[in-house]
Amino acid sequence: MPNKKYKIAVIQLNLNDIAENNLKKCISWVRDAANLGAEVISLPELYSSHYFCQSEDVDNFALAEPLYSTSFIAFSALAKELGVVIIVPFFEKRMAGIYHNSAYIIDTDGSEAGLYRKMHIPDDPHFYEKFYFTPGDLGFKTIPTQKGKIGTLICWDQWYPEAARLTALQGAEVLFYPTAIGWHPQEKEQYGENQHGAWMSVMKGHAVANGVYVAAANRIGLEQYLPDTAGIQFWGSSFIAGPQGEILAQASHDKEEILIAEVDLDLQENVRQNWPFFRDRRIDAFGDITKRAID
Repeated sequence: MPNKKYKIAVIQLNLNDIAENNLKKCISWVRDAANLGAEVISLPELYSSHYFCQSEDVDNFALAEPLYSTSFIAFSALAKELGVVIIVPFFEKRMAGIYHNSAYIIDTDGSEAGLYRKMHIPDDPHFYEKFYFTPGDLGFKTIPTQKGKIGTLICWDQWYPEAARLTALQGAEVLFYPTAIGWHPQEKEQYGENQHGAWMSVMKGHAVANGVYVAAANRIGLEQYLPDTAGIQFWGSSFIAGPQGEILAQASHDKEEILIAEVDLDLQENVRQNWPFFRDRRIDAFGDITKRAID
């Protein structure tokens, strides 16, 4: 019988350090989350390094790792030891010249339940991800685990209702969004409140429209590793929302924290019975959604 209730966690951290230190830090925080009762635990996007996409620099490709190497070995052993599911976002080296922004979903026995490669790749000032990452080619997937059915998307994916919908239609109970998003310090006063509000609103909308839980794991801290730049101030504010968009847990803008909330599948079913958005979808009229523009 599937679990009717289970606890999920997102971990909000400052990751402005070298890979070895970030790995040790994240292992410690995952242990803490498990000790608090979390059964499915997500780290932030690109956990093992500072956010290197602030510049286009070929030296940064050295931060990537092949599949099933350092990150997988460490967190596979940890998941098996603790009996938890861990979402591990990492910089994947697929082969020479092909790199992805990816996430392992590691099951309670240490096996790989699934792999997700970020589908939407941004190219904005100091978020120069197109230089580094090939768009994902595995599609949108729901991953069955021993704790529940997990959908994992990554950061820029969070702005796309199609990604949330296609994942939810495969049975996802929770949409996890490992994230690295923040303010340009010089823009924060003028645009910061609206930017942060839009970020939360769009994901809460995914929760409502799909009747799913949504969990976003962001990083914190000013990452100013390039000379003569203001850097990026990551805004934290990680959160977990329920299937009506209600905030179940939310973090600060500037503290390392663990957020935990309970997934209740009976509640989810009740919400979908009363708000039957899936039932009333006009799939006969949606064909144009696959066009770039309707013109």
